[in-house]
Amino acid sequence: MMNIKSFVFNPFYENTYLLWDETKEAIIIDPGCYEKYERDELIGFVASEDLKVVKIVNTHCHVDHVLGNYYLKDHFKCPLWIPENEAANYESVSVVASRYGIHGYTKGEPDELMKEGDTLKVGNEECSIIEAPGHSPGHQLFYFQNEKVLIGGDVLFRQSIGRTDLPGGDHDTLLNNIKQKVYTLPEDTVVYPGHGPETTIGFEKVNNPFVRG
Repeated sequence: MMNIKSFVFNPFYENTYLLWDETKEAIIIDPGCYEKYERDELIGFVASEDLKVVKIVNTHCHVDHVLGNYYLKDHFKCPLWIPENEAANYESVSVVASRYGIHGYTKGEPDELMKEGDTLKVGNEECSIIEAPGHSPGHQLFYFQNEKVLIGGDVLFRQSIGRTDLPGGDHDTLLNNIKQKVYTLPEDTVVYPGHGPETTIGFEKVNNPFVRG
């Protein structure tokens, strides 16, 4: 059985997720921890549960989702995986961070470029990687079929969707990917988004004002 712990970090109120199962192997998805107390909170929880972090993963590479990449990769001595079509986006984060007044950012070098169809393991659990651009050029979703869980990043929120006015964003592309790649998942799938509370596919198909199922 997979466990999911969420943390809300940085000025953008970004959701960072820690996933693990009975093997105690864990992955960190979208580490947005910027301040020392944020990093300490996450690391302290990992220690309290006696977990072994085996990789750090990004759904996409906007500044608020990658601020902790370097520090956590170095601390846990584990690889960093990013979407293959987010590499250029990732290169621009240092410039973007400075524009938002975020200083001291250091880029963590990726070890693996993920593509759609690849699989991602968390202990004994396995998920499929779904590419769903629109919010960003190479945004990916992580779907755990056995657990009926979707780590959705900034594609779909509770009664909202990701913004599309950033470089590489496209509104129509985002809506089409929600309809074709998200809303086709089972309605009881729980969506853990990059911001805000979790939701379900079924709820959004009926209640999301931007895209109905």
